[in-house]
Amino acid sequence: MAKSRSIFMCLECGTSHERHMGRCPDCGTFNSLKEHRLGSHSKEPASRLTIEKTSAVPITQVEANEEDRITTGMREVDRVLGGGLVPGCGMLLSGEPGVGKSTLLLQIAQAISLTGKRFLYITGEESAAQVRLRADRIGASSQELWLLSECDLDTIEQQILANKPAVVGIDSIQTLRWEEIPAGAGGVVQVREVTSRLMTLSRREGFPLLLVGHVTKDGGVAGPRALEHMVDGVLQFEGERGHALRVLRGLKNRFGSTEEVGIFEMRSDGLAEVENPSGLLLGDRPHNAPGSAAAAVLEGTRPLLVEIQALVTPAAHGAPARKTSGIDNGRLSMLAAVLEKRLGVPLGGCDIHANAVGGVKLRGTAGDLALAAAILSSFHDRALPKDVIFAGEVGLLGEVRPVPGTRQRLEEASRLGFKSACLAPNSLEGSGPDGMRLHETPELANLARRFVE
Repeated sequence: MAKSRSIFMCLECGTSHERHMGRCPDCGTFNSLKEHRLGSHSKEPASRLTIEKTSAVPITQVEANEEDRITTGMREVDRVLGGGLVPGCGMLLSGEPGVGKSTLLLQIAQAISLTGKRFLYITGEESAAQVRLRADRIGASSQELWLLSECDLDTIEQQILANKPAVVGIDSIQTLRWEEIPAGAGGVVQVREVTSRLMTLSRREGFPLLLVGHVTKDGGVAGPRALEHMVDGVLQFEGERGHALRVLRGLKNRFGSTEEVGIFEMRSDGLAEVENPSGLLLGDRPHNAPGSAAAAVLEGTRPLLVEIQALVTPAAHGAPARKTSGIDNGRLSMLAAVLEKRLGVPLGGCDIHANAVGGVKLRGTAGDLALAAAILSSFHDRALPKDVIFAGEVGLLGEVRPVPGTRQRLEEASRLGFKSACLAPNSLEGSGPDGMRLHETPELANLARRFVE
């Protein structure tokens, strides 16, 4: 029998060393090396998974069908996943604490279990009774929805093998621990090793694995950054506090596109899928209010109409402020500089505040033209026509450039009652939607003359 020996493992970065040191030479953390005794290698623990030997085969002999996907029963989630869950895949659902990750996982579990497939919901943060109370609140109840309140990895593996679930969800991965690792639950070492073993079991048994992970400030310790390369997909669930809108984005997806998004509304009885997000975002838009413009953006392949608000006021003291919510602060500073340089608008001594209403976070440059129009409207204190939609990118020379998917954007705007569209030249091939007037704007100066001045 081989003799046991000890190594010293860093609880921060996971590296192992032959002797104890006060500072880890790899990550530089003090007092992070802990002794880890290695047992005999002649006998594997009973709980350790037996890895079956495999051999290489031609790819044409591998069976894989799109019909094997397991649909979640929630259209918005299936849209982001690319059609459903692939057997043996591992998906990480990340987001800030309190955004609704546990609620979303429980509703996915309910929808799958109602189809007759067994869903094993493993919680390390709550008791089974607490999950049941939350399930009653959102109406999640099914005979095929099984609960397990456990943090020990060996026990979880045994329960998975015994119950043979079709899908396994874990809330959250930071609470699980493997007793053979001397690190505490939630550290990089534990999270990495626990995820590795669960992914191995998932691929061997062929069930999809849904992991909930919290986002920390730096995205490092106990965050999804330590798991992104280990899982097959990363779904980011985001939303602003105080707003009901929630957006599910695919940051990584080996089985589908990362351009799709799912949109939900947080209610007292759980998350509701939003079929008309543009109507929800523009429902409370004020009339004849200077500084308000409607932008047509694309979230994945879905057109979305968002109200952009801007407030321009003389700076009280010191350097002028540039504050944004849901808008890239760099784009705001760039547009302010372009408006001052190309149009002569004196914004250098003004505070500028910009906001995307509804808690939406704008990505890309399609909202540049609407933001520039809102800034000009607020500066001149003149309201823009309410029935005009803006779609276009603004360059450093003050020119307006086309954005992709313009026809989709305009068709959505026409459906919601917009009668005019301000866009870059050559944005469309042919005419626009029936009854919509198109105002081609090659430069920001044309925008100011047409709508503001």
